[in-house]
Amino acid sequence: MTATASVSPWRAFWEKGGWWRALILAAGYFVLYELFSLAFLPLVPFIGDPESATGVLVFYVLPILLGGIILVIFAASVGWLRELFGPQPIRGAAWMWIAVVVVLLFNVLRFATIDYSKAGFGVVAMWLLAGLCIGFAEELLTRGLVVNLLRKAGYREIVVAVISAAVFAGLHSGNLLTGQALVPTLIQLVYTFAFGICMYLALRVTGSIIWPMLLHATTDPSIFLLATYPSDGALTAFAGLGNTAVVIVGLILLMFVRGRVQEPTAVG
Repeated sequence: MTATASVSPWRAFWEKGGWWRALILAAGYFVLYELFSLAFLPLVPFIGDPESATGVLVFYVLPILLGGIILVIFAASVGWLRELFGPQPIRGAAWMWIAVVVVLLFNVLRFATIDYSKAGFGVVAMWLLAGLCIGFAEELLTRGLVVNLLRKAGYREIVVAVISAAVFAGLHSGNLLTGQALVPTLIQLVYTFAFGICMYLALRVTGSIIWPMLLHATTDPSIFLLATYPSDGALTAFAGLGNTAVVIVGLILLMFVRGRVQEPTAVG
């Protein structure tokens, strides 16, 4: 489309892309997510254990579910649903499968070393639901909308990978607001940045955002459930090295990212 007059000013604004538009979108999502979380605070006295199935539903599932719905509405409002869920405009190289294999391997190992009898069916089921909501919303935002905005501005894929992963990591800095200490938060930011790179590579090599969504959907539940309900054995200790492996793989593979979707265009 050559003339922005044929589309609404709202869509024309976002079609120009750019890193600062990506930041505006991510900041808006973050604010809405925090507001959604606060909206459920009156239910806290009735929950009891925050690690119960009900606690996971209130603190994780419902806020992120609402956030995902808002993102879908936004994507529809700018006419990007087909772009986001259709085939990728640039495909990946075979070496990018390393990121997918490493993430998937440790997700499987973590699920294999959880004490399910201690966790209980309700908690496990609710965490799996939470994982689906988290994977859908966070990937739609960062590997979907943010990546699309960056590519529309003509950035090279190395820039797209770094900025989208940095936005993803930055969203997790909000854990400081919940009382998480600074050092653990900084460690989490390094991990989430590297994980974001792995998800970007998954997006490229699979050619569809669905696969990073599913990889992400199995990551958070496996991490939280293993941390709370670990089984005994050497395999459990090895499974616990997953975050370290992701950091190493993500940061190393980032150095090999190449390519560009389109030539740079003027950014308003």
